[in-house]
Amino acid sequence: MTEWLVERREGDLLWVTLNDPDRANALAPGLIEALTDLYRRPLLESGVRALLLSGAGRHFSAGADLAHLRSLKDATLEDNRADSKRLRDLFQAVLTQEVLTIALVQGACIAGGCGLATAHDFVIASERAKFMYSEVKIGFVAALVATFLPLRVSGRDAREMLLNPSLLPAEEALRLGLINRVVGEGELTTAGEALAEEILSNASSQSLARTKRLLLSLPGRSLNDALDHAAEQNAQARRTEDCQRGIAHFLEHKSAPTWR
Repeated sequence: MTEWLVERREGDLLWVTLNDPDRANALAPGLIEALTDLYRRPLLESGVRALLLSGAGRHFSAGADLAHLRSLKDATLEDNRADSKRLRDLFQAVLTQEVLTIALVQGACIAGGCGLATAHDFVIASERAKFMYSEVKIGFVAALVATFLPLRVSGRDAREMLLNPSLLPAEEALRLGLINRVVGEGELTTAGEALAEEILSNASSQSLARTKRLLLSLPGRSLNDALDHAAEQNAQARRTEDCQRGIAHFLEHKSAPTWR
């Protein structure tokens, strides 16, 4: 039986590797289930402050598992709804995971695999990585990705990526805002750890979690509703232990605390 994910805990970092390199870490049902279970875990409560996801082998993820797609050829609408819901639950779990999430991408990052990566808070890519939402090329629709892609790129660029897909080199993906960093081959692990160190040293994990929830809750609201919601979140944050500690430290030392 395939061990879909390999986990390694180092202090407050959880390193996770997609572990199906022979199939370019395609999103098979077993892998989707394992990932959903992982990202639904209350990691912050267990002392994890950042999750870093990478792919074994040459590629991060080639997208949908073709053998599984073939099995859906004669599936009913209800079968397809159930299958789509499994992918929907995965993306929701990644987007709402409270700890800092960082995807480390090498090689191909295609279709659902690209969606998986870009649902993370940060994406670091090696210089030879390539990205594409290729769904329309096989008569499919990147419907789930379309719900959160605008959180990363402009409406114009989202349309280009979904309607006229082509392989985006890492530097082009960086220019468009699809990813956050490009590093040399073999530097992904070091770069991921450095980014986690930078953020976790300078930010409260509780504040990061609250900010992540806020960013997901604002799109679609009217201006007045968004401001009212943001004001309420601001007020609640002031009463947290981390905020009280941060204010006290700043008043005493004229600097923010080191959180890690």
